[in-house]
Amino acid sequence: MNKYVLIEAEVVLLVIDIQDKLVPAMKYGEQVIQNTNTLISVAKKLGVPIIVTEQYPKGLGKTVSEVSNNLEGSLTYEKTSFSGCTSEVTSALKGLGRKKIIITGMETHVCVFQTVRDLLANGYQVFVVGDAVCSRTKGNYLNGLSLMASMGAVVTNTETVFFDLMKQAGTPLFRELSKLIK
Repeated sequence: MNKYVLIEAEVVLLVIDIQDKLVPAMKYGEQVIQNTNTLISVAKKLGVPIIVTEQYPKGLGKTVSEVSNNLEGSLTYEKTSFSGCTSEVTSALKGLGRKKIIITGMETHVCVFQTVRDLLANGYQVFVVGDAVCSRTKGNYLNGLSLMASMGAVVTNTETVFFDLMKQAGTPLFRELSKLIK
């Protein structure tokens, strides 16, 4: 099996820190919300588990309602470490037994980067959705993507993940979900 192929039975969607007080500081925050919601919709239809982290929600708020309203049935974990690989998240991932992780969230060069670094170190294959992550500055965003790619993460985009998970056109599910990317 090709390690670069996304198959719904092998993947988990990990949504990192898309929170009330972070989004307004992000130039591309609304794009990240939109693309994350597209991936959440696809994940839910395909039965892909969704894990959400929230960085210090007492200070940064909860996951924004535009995202959290779509997350029924997902697992949400609070954290104070920058990495999302807390003991609770690591335990949840082990319990799911899936080794490919699709990443969205904030900020690319901090929490996303540290989570990806730890996932890679623990033997996961990581797909960072470049148009579903962001930082406050373009330089930090680009640096974060570069660091993760150099460590072995696959930097991809929402449409590539969508089409890879869907596999083919013409199915009722494809017709239903394709409107999300138009």
